[in-house]
Amino acid sequence: MAATSSTATGFLRKFGPGLLVTAAFIGPGTITTASSAGAQFGFALLWALLFSVVATIVLQEMAARLGLVTRAGLAEALRSYFHSPILGRGAVLLVVAAVGFGNAAYEAGNIAGAALALDLVSPLGSGLWALVIGLAAAGLLASGHYKLLESALILLVLVMSAVFLLTAWKVAPSPTAILEGMLKPSLPDGSVMTVIALIGTTVVPYNLFLHANAVREKWPASAPTSEALAEARLDTGLSIGVGGLITLAILSTAAAAFFGTGIAFTGESLAIQLEPLLGSWARYVFAAGLFAGGLTSAITAPLAAAYAVCGALGWRNQLSAPGFRLVWLLVLGTGTAFAALGSKPLTAILFAQVANGFLLPIVAVFLLVVMNQRSLLGDFTNGPVANVLGTVVVAVAFGLGAVKLLGVAGLL
Repeated sequence: MAATSSTATGFLRKFGPGLLVTAAFIGPGTITTASSAGAQFGFALLWALLFSVVATIVLQEMAARLGLVTRAGLAEALRSYFHSPILGRGAVLLVVAAVGFGNAAYEAGNIAGAALALDLVSPLGSGLWALVIGLAAAGLLASGHYKLLESALILLVLVMSAVFLLTAWKVAPSPTAILEGMLKPSLPDGSVMTVIALIGTTVVPYNLFLHANAVREKWPASAPTSEALAEARLDTGLSIGVGGLITLAILSTAAAAFFGTGIAFTGESLAIQLEPLLGSWARYVFAAGLFAGGLTSAITAPLAAAYAVCGALGWRNQLSAPGFRLVWLLVLGTGTAFAALGSKPLTAILFAQVANGFLLPIVAVFLLVVMNQRSLLGDFTNGPVANVLGTVVVAVAFGLGAVKLLGVAGLL
């Protein structure tokens, strides 16, 4: 028994950064976007979820490999690779725009999600709650005590994830409908923005920067590179796969509760999808989990943005550094303002995921460029398979964005 316990403990110790990435994308954005996809289109957009999970594994593996081999983050790698002042500054500006400004939009969704959760069980209104949550997150970040809440918040997120999985099992969605949705890509009328949002809430640009930094802490420079890479790939694949399964459960429960039933999909009705399992308790469990996911993401997103932007600009990457504090404060402040002033939390959350979907190809292109530099990675550069998969991810993301823009212009 002791040997079995020791083996299990040793196996679990190989996990970490991948679980962090999964916890980062299983938040208000994923819950709201996947619920919206299921409520409006049933299982028709499952192909986009499958694509998102595969794309996340592919890109996060590259980010982890970069961090382990170079012992540098993605932002630092970009800054050191582009020797030309023009190209170097251009890369830095794009990183700042994609991660800094993109995270501000994402932060608005995080805070709006946590505020929506409290609004479900209180009469104060989501705008006021958004302000309270933003101030609380700022206080926790400034004090450095935010990690005290981390374990409790993550536990609540895991409990709600388990509830979604059990509810999906209870409502027993049709396996045929699930397979058809996964294997027959389609774009029903009005679904393009939802597809972009579904991709944007899963393949989160700032997670690429977060992952490259996290693996260096998990596997020190003294660890054999090949062994660390093998463990990091296992961590990435299994963790993100579980995240995809949870997202599938969220979409499935929403499809069962709303699609074709005539029940309106609103912020107030979100918890209905858990009633088959929890009954009258659904509202409170859903609110607790959504609040935990929102507050956790509201704290980690500004930190990730600060690490990325400071790395790109060559500033000190320390919590106490003035530049670092300035970045996270701007991201948090902007997100709080938009969440507090916005009258429609669901719209704010979905908009944040769409913004991420549009910014994803920019960051992915730079990652692909860096991962093919032998001078930087030696024998650990991308192989043909990784390049093909990465190119497909970029092409699909660009294509969906182009379809939407052409539609807005009246050309489609």
